[in-house]
Parts: sequence; C-alpha cells; structure tokens
Amino acid sequence: MHMADALLSPKVAGVMWGVSAAAIACCSAKVGRELDDRKVPLMGVLGAFLFAAQMINFSIPGTGSSGHLGGGLLLAALLGPSAALLTVASVLVVQALFFADGGLLALGCNIFNMGFVPAFLVFPFFYRPLIGSAPSRVRLAVVTVGAAVLGLQLGPLAVVLETVSSGISSLPFATFALLMQPVHLAIGLVEGAVTFAVLSFVRAARPELLYGAVAGGASASRPLRGVLAAFLLLALVLAGCVSIFASRDPDGLEWAIARITGQPELPPPAHGVHAALRGVQLRTARFPGYTLGPPASPSPGQGAAAADAGTGIAGVAGALLTLSFALGLGWLLKRSRLRAR
Repeated sequence: MHMADALLSPKVAGVMWGVSAAAIACCSAKVGRELDDRKVPLMGVLGAFLFAAQMINFSIPGTGSSGHLGGGLLLAALLGPSAALLTVASVLVVQALFFADGGLLALGCNIFNMGFVPAFLVFPFFYRPLIGSAPSRVRLAVVTVGAAVLGLQLGPLAVVLETVSSGISSLPFATFALLMQPVHLAIGLVEGAVTFAVLSFVRAARPELLYGAVAGGASASRPLRGVLAAFLLLALVLAGCVSIFASRDPDGLEWAIARITGQPELPPPAHGVHAALRGVQLRTARFPGYTLGPPASPSPGQGAAAADAGTGIAGVAGALLTLSFALGLGWLLKRSRLRAR
C-alpha cells in the first residue's frame, strides 16, 4: 500500500506532509513526556520487526496480487498510538530513503494511511473500546481481526481519495475503489490473524507489555532482554531468510493500478518537484527494490541464488537501519525530557 509519487499532486502531497508532520510533532511531545526505560528498546526492535514483516508479501488466491503486514494496529496495542506512529514513520522513512519503496513526495500520505489511521482512528475508537480489560480468546480474535480489516479498508480508501483528489492520474474513483477495497479486505484478514497471534503470545507471556496494562507482578519485574532478543531474532530471520520466499506478485495497490491502466506503476512527471525528489531518492537508495544493486533481473552469470542472497542481505541491513533509526529517535526524545526537568 506504499503510494508512489506519480499518484499525487504537489498540493495534495504537501497537505498530507503537513498533517503527518503535525501528528509526528504531537506524538514526539507526548512520547517524550511519558517515555520509560523499556519503551525505547521496544520501539527499536518492533520497528525492525515491522520492517522485516513488510518484506514478506503473501499471495492473495485467485487475484494475482499480494499483500503484506501493515503493523500499525499491532504496534498501537503494544506501544500506544503515539509511539506506534513514530515507529511506523521510522520504518517508512527507511524504506523510502534506502530502498526506494514509496515515494518521498508520497511519504506524508504513507505515514497517514499506514500509521495514523490504525493508531489514531482504529485503535482508540474501535479496538480498545471493544477489547475490554480481560478479553476471552474468542473476543480477542474477533475484535483484532475486525480492527485489522477496518484499518485495511480505511487506509486504501484514503489512498483512493488522495489519488483522485490529486487529479494527475487517469484512475477513476469508482473503479479504483472497487478494486482496492476487496483485495485489501483479504489482506486485512491475514493481518488480523497475524496480529491476533502476536498479541495472544504477548498476553500469555508478558501481559504488562500491552499498552494500558497495569505494571506490576513477577513478570513485570523480569528483564526485557529475552523479549527484545526474540523480536530482534525474528526480524533478522524474516528479513534475511523468509523474505527470499516472499510472493513476487504485485501488491494490492499495484494490482489495482494494473487492472485499470495495464501497468503496475504510472510514470511520474518528468519535471518539477516530482523529478527533483526522484533524483534525491535515486541518490539515497542503497538497496533499491530490496536488492544490492539496480532492481533488475539477475544476469545469466549472477543467477537466482545470488539475487536471493542479495535480498536477504538488503533485508538484514534494512532491519538494522530501522532498529538504529527508532532507537535514535527514542534516545533523542528521552534526552529532551531529561533536559526539560
């Protein structure tokens, strides 16, 4: 669901940059006031985990499309909405700058669609009121899957509205929406199942890690090293190994565009702010297309095995970059809080 710059006009992109920047500023202030010693490393390892999980595209049967975990709801349930938005934004910045995944002009839209919508609309207004303080396993499953599906309907709807409002593509609202919403319904069901599995594990093993849980008890007194190590190890395995087997089908957005236009990506304008930001992205993207070089087919001498190894190396590098970015952001917020005292 990462939007490309070609879908957006500078005016719409600028508005969404402003909205997302304001949200990040407010979240930074809130997290800075409330930050505790465990949240900084959690932001780091969960950011690395989310980066790795988003590399694992899974095929949607019968469509020829694929999807991947969004993660905004999961992070909101573990970190709270504000820290979740900052962590999702960290992932998206790393993806845009170093992997050319999602445009720089579109970064404000992507942060809003994939971070703000699940963290500040779905989580507080749907998930949290319905989940209760001590949900049964069935209730946890139903509410979690329902919230994930809702997020994967609102986010793609925002993509459609932002694209049509920009007026620089030939994508008609009705057709675009009728393609986007059903395929992201299927993606939402998978996201809900994965989110339910992770939250069930955390609720059973370390319930005090859930956002809003009352700290205390024996489990709360144990160090977090084991949990942090588990998430980081899982992130490295997903990024370095499992990503090699991810679906190569176009994601839901690319699939919808291809069904309308015949091509999965629209060419961006060759001048103005689109071209300028594209030039910046080409200079910063060290792993374009999650490879070690230009995202093209491997040469006959290179072979598929070398290309797969390159994907794994790029994935591990991306997970570690995201870990560093999120940890650095948390450290800066913690320092600012200490200075304010």
